[in-house]
Amino acid sequence: MAAASDASGVTQRAVIVGAGQAGAQGAISLRQAGFEGEIIMLGAEPALPYQRPPLSKAYLKGELAEERLYLRPLAFYEKQNITLRLGERVRLIDRAGQKVITGKEEEIPYDKLLLATGAPPRRLQAPGAELYGVYYLRTLSDSDALRAILSCEGRVVIVGAGYIGLEVAAVARQAGRKVTVLEMADRVLSRVASEPLSEFYQTLHRDAGVDLRLGTTLKSFIGEGGALAGVELADGEIIDCAAALVGVGAAPEVEIAAEAGLEIANGIVVDAQARTSDENIWAAGDCTNFPSPRYGRRMRLESVPNATEQAKVAAANIAGGAELYDALPWFWSDQYDVKLQTVGLLEGYDELVIRGAPEQKKFAVWYLKDRKAVAVDAVNDAASFAMGKKLIMAETPLDPAQLADVSVNLKELV
Repeated sequence: MAAASDASGVTQRAVIVGAGQAGAQGAISLRQAGFEGEIIMLGAEPALPYQRPPLSKAYLKGELAEERLYLRPLAFYEKQNITLRLGERVRLIDRAGQKVITGKEEEIPYDKLLLATGAPPRRLQAPGAELYGVYYLRTLSDSDALRAILSCEGRVVIVGAGYIGLEVAAVARQAGRKVTVLEMADRVLSRVASEPLSEFYQTLHRDAGVDLRLGTTLKSFIGEGGALAGVELADGEIIDCAAALVGVGAAPEVEIAAEAGLEIANGIVVDAQARTSDENIWAAGDCTNFPSPRYGRRMRLESVPNATEQAKVAAANIAGGAELYDALPWFWSDQYDVKLQTVGLLEGYDELVIRGAPEQKKFAVWYLKDRKAVAVDAVNDAASFAMGKKLIMAETPLDPAQLADVSVNLKELV
């Protein structure tokens, strides 16, 4: 890998905007790729770079200390000569001058720039959305605030039955709270899961005592003395509650990139090397729209594995490489005593095979196209997840009858 200097031998500086999973991995991978120049990472939050997934699960429950969320301890960054500028937001990119300008009007020059700005939660525009007691979940401070309501009295309303909403619903029920989940679609996880998986989670939550309302639209939040007291539905029904969590998806953070004139289309547009429309600027993680050779289209993914692997590619190329990004997507979710592991994207499948018993909380949904696996949803079934990865990568022709037969060892199908 090339050293971190230009043709004249002058040492270069890499600036990273965003100190989440992609930003931290970018810094780590730059050093691993042999980049010897200065690395400055700017993050809007005051905390060291940390994992976000536990914020709606183990950390929210109080089972995980903040320090265990950190991707690396402070000493690691100091040893690797990575300068952390935490609690500092970048407000502007000056492409002509090759510098970023912070909210404090400080100018920080760069030779190479990596944008890892993530995807904050979508905000509801409903009346009363700014009331005290209406929560969103993305940051440590969000999770800390949400944890406090788990020990209070009163109902918790969850708006949106995606993964974040359902994970928080599970934690709230386990804490003894009354929970109502409102979902506009006719099933949970409608954008990311098949009907069998949606039905499984609907049963799981209802059996746990969740009041699950499908095909239901929120009209407004009702306040009392500036604090949330209830929600009003489109049909006029009012549900009293002490708190509400909004989980209706996320939007890529592209503002500074757009203002700088970079190409934007449902995210910061990058090529297969994670480079933007500016030859000196790369982007990685939830904020990017990238080409997938595997799926033959552009896409934007919100997942830790995507952020990590794309940041590795970006860092390798910033350091002088020519790597291409074509990772197989995978995700996970923990709810109650159920771990879901998903690999691949279920788009375009023409056959669905259920292996195992949903009623026993151990099964997998296999999605096939032309008799080849394109995705697997594994519920408490680590073997199906692991073998699913191999079978998808190998594009192995599969017999649906054998796949459904739990007496057939999946290893025999490879």
